[in-house]
Amino acid sequence: MPIPDFRTEAQALQDDLVALRRTLHANPELDRHLPFTQKTVLAELEGLGLEITTGESLSSIVAVLKGGKPGADGKFGPAVLLRGDMDALPVVEETGLDFASTNGNMHACGHDMHTAGLVGAARLLAAHREEIPGSIIFMFQPAEETDGGAEPMIAEGVLEAAGVPVIAAYGIHVESAERGRFTTKGGPLMAGFADLHLTVHGAGGHSSQPQATRDPVPAIAEIALALNTMTTRSFDIFDPVVVSVTQLEGSQASNVIADSAKLTASIRFLSAKSLALLQERVHEIAENIAKAHRCTAEVDFQIGFPVTVNNPAETRTTIARLGEVFGADRVEEMAFPRMGSEDFSYVLEKVPGTFVFLGAAPEGIDPDAETNHSPRVQFDDGLLGDQAAALAHLAFARLVDEVG
Repeated sequence: MPIPDFRTEAQALQDDLVALRRTLHANPELDRHLPFTQKTVLAELEGLGLEITTGESLSSIVAVLKGGKPGADGKFGPAVLLRGDMDALPVVEETGLDFASTNGNMHACGHDMHTAGLVGAARLLAAHREEIPGSIIFMFQPAEETDGGAEPMIAEGVLEAAGVPVIAAYGIHVESAERGRFTTKGGPLMAGFADLHLTVHGAGGHSSQPQATRDPVPAIAEIALALNTMTTRSFDIFDPVVVSVTQLEGSQASNVIADSAKLTASIRFLSAKSLALLQERVHEIAENIAKAHRCTAEVDFQIGFPVTVNNPAETRTTIARLGEVFGADRVEEMAFPRMGSEDFSYVLEKVPGTFVFLGAAPEGIDPDAETNHSPRVQFDDGLLGDQAAALAHLAFARLVDEVG
């Protein structure tokens, strides 16, 4: 079955998608509840013949396009999921753009681009409904930047929304990198993360008489240094762990030795095996160092998003297809995973698929000058047509592969 020329067709949508993106950019919302964003996207999806449900615990949108073409066996096919996240960051924008946000929040990670691009994919695919041998689920997700919106959307049934199995899932994330370049890799793509909260309990007193105390501060200081050393002595460089101690807290007065001292660390990891070993080693280090100082240690791990793992076979196909549509010079296979985290990982734990980065630094702007999450970062919405076309092509082609 021939695949439509979505890239050419997307050119007709470009102006509308830019207008949508800029409306969203000027009105960013945070976390799980995005009433303006949800209302705006719902209006954009009207008339496309989609089966739409909205979230119960968050302002999500699930839109299902059911294709009209049976496969070679006379049966209608399974589903493919396409995802775009919608939430912004609590960042005061400093871009100077005429559509810049003024409400103290900012789409500094490009989620306005993701939302508009997914709307574009829905329009492109809806125009070819009768040729689609299966269903497509459009997952508009809040709360990627906070506690994660993918997991509650899964709990509320996004993967069952089409009434048939989901066989593949795809997402595209813009970044401040070379304009128009798609990058991805099979296997671990982005790190999982956890927060470590560690408290050393001692016995406080006056700073002039430390011998009369069980001072937790030297213990917490030694633990902080030991954690950094531990990562290079316990973990393979090809399955790395990053432990960054970001906060230390003791007494609130210079002449007081506190009863306890606290340490907070941000942790990134690329496998469940490394996370398990890390938890074991942190307990070991903290408890033994604390004991050497006549103190005790309390260790609290708060596990965040899991590792984002691209299915190797799906990713090889994704790289080939993007090259066919946009040219091999615009597609690059990454050599190494990135240590940032992404809650699309929850979807990829359940469904084989691929997450892709798209460089979107505007022409004339150094892509290394400002990164995602900077108050000055800019993304080129002239790429929205390509973003929409890429998603549409991947979904359509995957169903054709499956059903024929």
